[in-house]
Amino acid sequence: MHRTNLCPRKSPEPALVRICIIGPARFPIIEPFAGGLEAHTHMLVTKLAQRGHEVTLFAARGSDPSLNASFYDAAEFEPSTATRQDVGASPKMWIREHHAYLSLMIDLAESGANRFDVVLNVSIHHLPIAMSRLLSIPLVTTLHTPPLDWLESAMRVRGANTTFVTVSKHMQLAWADQVDSTVVLNGVDTDAWRFGPGGERAIWFGRIVPEKGTADAIRAAFEAGMSLDIAGPVHDKGYFEAEVEPWLGTQVRYLGHLDHSTLRDVVRHSKLAFVTPRWNEPYGLVAAEATSSGTPVAGFERGALPEVIGASSGRLVQAEQPHALAQAAAEAAALPRDEVRAHAVAHCSLERMVTGYERVLDAAVSSGKRRTPAL
Repeated sequence: MHRTNLCPRKSPEPALVRICIIGPARFPIIEPFAGGLEAHTHMLVTKLAQRGHEVTLFAARGSDPSLNASFYDAAEFEPSTATRQDVGASPKMWIREHHAYLSLMIDLAESGANRFDVVLNVSIHHLPIAMSRLLSIPLVTTLHTPPLDWLESAMRVRGANTTFVTVSKHMQLAWADQVDSTVVLNGVDTDAWRFGPGGERAIWFGRIVPEKGTADAIRAAFEAGMSLDIAGPVHDKGYFEAEVEPWLGTQVRYLGHLDHSTLRDVVRHSKLAFVTPRWNEPYGLVAAEATSSGTPVAGFERGALPEVIGASSGRLVQAEQPHALAQAAAEAAALPRDEVRAHAVAHCSLERMVTGYERVLDAAVSSGKRRTPAL
């Protein structure tokens, strides 16, 4: 299949367009962010608006007021007593999200063409893709995850006026049998994640769940003789109590779920960041954030992390090998912090990412002129 890779290059400035952004519906888009998807959406919406585009974001209630978001009505939907009594009833959160996206897509089918030039779907829900043939305006969907069964099902019935972005070459290859896509690497605000002097302690930050490998970072830090701080929301209490809490003390500290301002300050004053995914990360946002701060990374070579971390910004080793990770940590910690930062600015900047999205959206509007929806 033909695939494209979007890289910075001189080209005509994309036209200003009216963009409807379908954001995640489960968690509010506000600091401290629930995860990378919410942080990505916040940055993208903010920067597109700053560049002059007319942006309308659909997001969960409680999202940052500065985004001027329109709220999904998922929280207001209450399944009837009769449906809740059915033994096969779906979880309330699932059906509420389903209702939110269903309502929005019907609304866009009825009147979206009067308000928008293009729809950008950054959620990971299947309905925007599945219902895309109802739209008379183009839909661009960002694929943040590997192929999932409900997304694959949606792909089979998508409209012709639908295009795709993947957040790394790794994700592009994962989806290659399903769709053509354009790679736009995720980015971070390198002005916010500014250069820092480092410090005496290492850092691990992110959602505390088994697939993020927090315990691997702890074991590697102990073997390397490093003190370690851990920051992030506990999404798996059992994992935290069994694999993290017993290690806590002077050498390993849990700082809690920090707001982004505090987290950035901690990261820029850390000597090293451990990034320890036990699955194939579609991108690796924490690695980009750490290196933007000048903090080198020691991590597992999984997913797209080799696209984020270069020889000047960190060391990657075979997955789930804490002993090798401990050795890599010593090497990474010795890297010049200014070179670590320079690599992040060149490869992981928000400006580069937003320019990539502008080009994709501009191409979608130009080639996907308004069509009669296939009902």
